[in-house]
Formats: sequence, structure tokens, C-alpha cells
Amino acid sequence: PPAMSRRVVRQSKFRHVFGQPVKADQMYEDIRVSKVTCDSSFCAVNPKFVAIIVESGGGGAFIVLPLAKTGRVDKNHPLVTGHTAPVLDIDWCPHNDNVIASASEDTTVMVWQIPDYVPVRNITEPVVTLEGHSKRVSIISWHPTARNVLLSAGCDNLVILWNVGTGEMLLALDDMHTDLIYNVGWNRNGSLLVTTCKDKKVRVIDPRKQQIIAEKTKPHDGTRPIRAIFVADGKIFTTGFSKMSERQLGLWDLKNFEEPIALQEMDTSNGVLLPFYDADSSIVYLCGKGDSSIRYFEITDEAPYVHYLNTYSSKEPQRGMGFMPKRGLDVSKCEIARFFKLHERKCEPIVMTVPRKSDLFQDDLYPDTPGPEPALEADEWLSGKDAEPILISLRDGYVPIKNRELKVVKKNILDSKPPPGPRRSHSTCDSDLSQPALEEVLEEIRALKEMVQAQEKRISDLENKLCQFTNGTD
Repeated sequence: PPAMSRRVVRQSKFRHVFGQPVKADQMYEDIRVSKVTCDSSFCAVNPKFVAIIVESGGGGAFIVLPLAKTGRVDKNHPLVTGHTAPVLDIDWCPHNDNVIASASEDTTVMVWQIPDYVPVRNITEPVVTLEGHSKRVSIISWHPTARNVLLSAGCDNLVILWNVGTGEMLLALDDMHTDLIYNVGWNRNGSLLVTTCKDKKVRVIDPRKQQIIAEKTKPHDGTRPIRAIFVADGKIFTTGFSKMSERQLGLWDLKNFEEPIALQEMDTSNGVLLPFYDADSSIVYLCGKGDSSIRYFEITDEAPYVHYLNTYSSKEPQRGMGFMPKRGLDVSKCEIARFFKLHERKCEPIVMTVPRKSDLFQDDLYPDTPGPEPALEADEWLSGKDAEPILISLRDGYVPIKNRELKVVKKNILDSKPPPGPRRSHSTCDSDLSQPALEEVLEEIRALKEMVQAQEKRISDLENKLCQFTNGTD
């Protein structure tokens, strides 16, 4: 009978994605995770580093750990401490694994160069400070394909786009949001933004035309915060709450924003659901703040469009969550996602895998994925050009590139001609080292000298003791 044939189980290679925490010694312990109440994820990761917003007296700080540095974190481990008030959001540059941006309650955005080695003391000098917001800045997000383009959104209801390479403001989107902005997300090529706002609207914005091209009022009827992200083919995925305070997810088509493609109720927990999307597998992972589970769904073109896959459950609630970019995953273990779950005092990686019997590279799990090369320069993007991400193969895994310097060229408005005076001869010192970089190297050498001297003293003390010891036994 025809009714029977509908009960066929849907074919999907992601039906058996399952999550497991790493072993105890692979966690990052003794981290004082920030207690600021804010719906940011508090954690940002890339193939080299994990960065976590931490508690700090008086100012605002985050800690950056090399991925391999698991276990107990030394209580004197240096922090990044330039802000004068709490840090509210952090985001790694997708095109330079040594560059991270931070947004703070002190109204500024700072961009930092993180060295490959662990520095001796706190990093206090940002490469550039971006000033333009009049209230605290709670959201930052790098452009996915254009070099040095960074977005920030503040409690002044303003979205600003910056060219980090010159420290200049490119665009300010004011008069678009009438209330607090909850979240902002780029589409895949960075031509459009989606935002959610306390005024209960989801807006799709063309930032260069400074136009709202689509909007939906109350995609979810409840009063609590909504989140929205772009998923494949320009569709938009939202999380929110129903009238009865049940948590909901929704899928929307830009061309017809009136009716949802899918709207599903989940449970009555009150934590905001943070969505993380993997375009390569079309999987959305939902991590509720204060939940102890991660639910995940596959998005397809067939009804019901958003297919529940599974839930990873644990005992302890998450304070925040980091999501590794695809190129940072271990393809030999068929890992398709890795989360960095924040507890009160530690960070616990959680690995999502699709078990396979073969040891060969599973190319159906790993289509070519965005690599670290930007597809456009900032001014090309601003002038109206769009470009898809430049893709790389993960067949042999991804090897992070050595430390790349972020160069900031401030335009001097006072003079366009070079200053008078003798030109520095390049014959004696043909080096591209900037002054701060040179200072850093000298500082490093000084610290190493001190360390060597201390070790030498320690060795000679031990030798003396050993002599006394052996002489005593003769």
C-alpha cells in the first residue's frame, strides 16, 4: 500500500553523527571564565589557538592558549589586557590565524596580533583600536571573504564596518535598528547581513547600499531574544521563543519572508539557543546557554526541511561555546565538528564524528572548504565586488601557516608628501621589522637571557651540592 512506502527511513550520511568529550587530560583547566551576562559565546577557536573571555579585575581580558597546551593553565599565563572594561565578544580573523578582534564595554574594538610562542607577559598593546561606538560594543564579526573588513555592533543600535588595515570606518549603518541588536551574521560571500533586534524584527541588509532588502516582524511570537544565521542558498535559520515560552527554530526563504519553510517547537528551557552552522554538511548545531546539551539538525530541500539528527548530552551546563572552522578538524578521525564548551573553570573540547570503517580520506564528508586566503581586498569589496571564499582541499589535513604580521597603514591627513630629513640607509639594516615587533624581539631576548642566567645559577648550585654529597661519602 502507498501509505507504507512513506515510512522509509531518510537516507543521510549524517544520521550517525555522534559527539564525545575528549579525555580529561585534553581539557583546559583552571580558567576563570567571565561571568558577564551577555549572550555572546565567550570563546573563539581556530587551527592554532583557543581564546576565552576571562574575569579580570578593573579592565577586560581574554586568554589565548595554543591548542596543544591542554591541562592546567598556569595562573600566571599571560592575558590580553588592553580594554578598560569587560570584553563582551571575540572573533579570530578568518584570513590570519594570529589575529583576533575583541569588543568591549569600554565602547572600543581592538585588534591584536598573537605570537606563535607564548609571550612572557600580558599583551597590552593592540595593533589597532577602532573608536566609533558611543556605547558598549557587544558583537564583532569578520567579513568571510574580504581582507581586513570587520563588523561591530553596539548598544548604540549602530553597526559599523571597519577597514582594519587602515584603522578607518568604511560604513556606518545607523537608522536601521530601533533597539538593541541581538546578533549579526554574514552570508557566505559577505554580500549581505542578517540581524536580529529587540524590536522583534529580523532584517536582511545590503551593507554597501545601506538598505534593508527584506524584513520579518516576529518570526517567533515570544518576547525573549531571537538569533538568525544565513544557511545555504540564501535561506535564513532562526531560533526564538513561542508565546508559551517554548523554544523554537525556524527556516525562512528570503524570497518569501511571510511564511516559514519550517517552524518547530523544542522545549521550555529559557536559555537563548546559539546556532552554529556547517555549510559543508548543512548541519546546524544548537547550543543553549545554560543547557547541558547540543542538538543538531540537517537542513535539506525535502520536507520537513529541518531534520532532527541527534542530541549530545552531558551533565554540566555550558557557559559559552567555541566552534572550530572546518580546516582545524582532524580528517583522519572523520571529525566533522569540534566544540569548545566552557564551564565555570575549564574548557572542554567535544568532538563530533561520523564513524567510518575505512582509514581512507572520506571525500564525501569533506568537500573543499574555505581556506585562509581572502578572495578580495577591503576596497574591492567596498566598491561593490563580491567573491566566493577561496576553497582548499582537506585531503592531507590543514597545516597552519607560520605567524603572519598584520600591517596597519594609517593614512596621515596632515601631509601627503614624505617628511624631510635623511633617508634611512637600507644597506645596514634591511629588515621589515616594525618598531613594536623589534621591541618584542628584544624583550624576548632579554627574558631568555634572564632565564639562561637563572638556569646557570641553578645548575652550579646543584653541582656544588652534588660535590658536597659525593665528597661526604668518600
